[in-house]
Amino acid sequence: MKAIQLTNGFGLEELTMTELDKPTPGPKEVLIRMRAASLNYRDLMVLSGVMPVDIKFPFIPLSDGAGEVVAVGQGVTRIHVGDRVAGNLQQRFLAGNPRAEVLADSLGGPLNGVAAEYVVLHEDGVVPIPDHLTYEEASTLPIAALTAWSMLIEYGGLQAGDTVLLQGTGGVSIFGLQFSLMTGARVIITSSSNAKLERAKALGAWQTINYSEVPDWDQKALELTDGGVDHVLDVGGAATMVKSINALRTGGTLSMVGFLSGLTIPEYDVTSILQKAATVRGSQVGNRDHFEKMNRAIAHHRLHPVIDRVFPLDRIGEAYTLLAEGKQYFGKIVVQI
Repeated sequence: MKAIQLTNGFGLEELTMTELDKPTPGPKEVLIRMRAASLNYRDLMVLSGVMPVDIKFPFIPLSDGAGEVVAVGQGVTRIHVGDRVAGNLQQRFLAGNPRAEVLADSLGGPLNGVAAEYVVLHEDGVVPIPDHLTYEEASTLPIAALTAWSMLIEYGGLQAGDTVLLQGTGGVSIFGLQFSLMTGARVIITSSSNAKLERAKALGAWQTINYSEVPDWDQKALELTDGGVDHVLDVGGAATMVKSINALRTGGTLSMVGFLSGLTIPEYDVTSILQKAATVRGSQVGNRDHFEKMNRAIAHHRLHPVIDRVFPLDRIGEAYTLLAEGKQYFGKIVVQI
């Protein structure tokens, strides 16, 4: 079978197309013919060696993928041959709150990822995908969609009439827009591109802010809402967290779901968190139970993920480069397998 591997170390130049033996599922395992995978910022951090995961080379990258079950091992009962499925990022995170022992086994680092024609996973680590989605669309669900769903719906308790502030137009933020609209919430979205903001409006955003033109976007959000937003999905990290908290209403919730601008805020004054009585929650994506609930909602509402571009597997380097450029895409980047 064909697979993409990091051969001897980190970096784009280490990505190679290789031929490997087709794996065989063991007890309680399923063999999946992968059809598509999507890229996340996490994959870029793994590729560059920035994310501290214990990778052993050669290593198959990418965390998110979808395909068809073509064989099952002894004792498999949850999944059947012919099922269309996606893998859960944390293979043992099935329900409940995050725990260190169930977060360690993650696809795409430290476990081998899904950039291969065939992948074997434990039956507990896969989830059936909605029937109306293509494999390309379904491949975007395990991290970007589930992060937005878990933070807004499962942990955030988003309700009709709430206001959500979203940063940028990447995968998590666009899913955040779609799920917010699904629940009857209104959305403010930020970007440095007016063209992307127009696309966000076309998808249903209530208000947009160009942060290049309005650097104090937190103040603008306060003005638009007469007191602050109910929820912020913060993808920026160090450079955006302070303003994200300022944009909240009293009692609002900040979900930290990314660190595009870095991880460290020097000498941060926590007074604003106390004064706002804010809830600040870090994201570890979501469990399998959340994934299944999300898929039911996606199927009911016939929601379609937003895909910017699709690359063939042998052009995966171009997909990584587009992701690294950051501002050049809207929604998700997908690789066909």
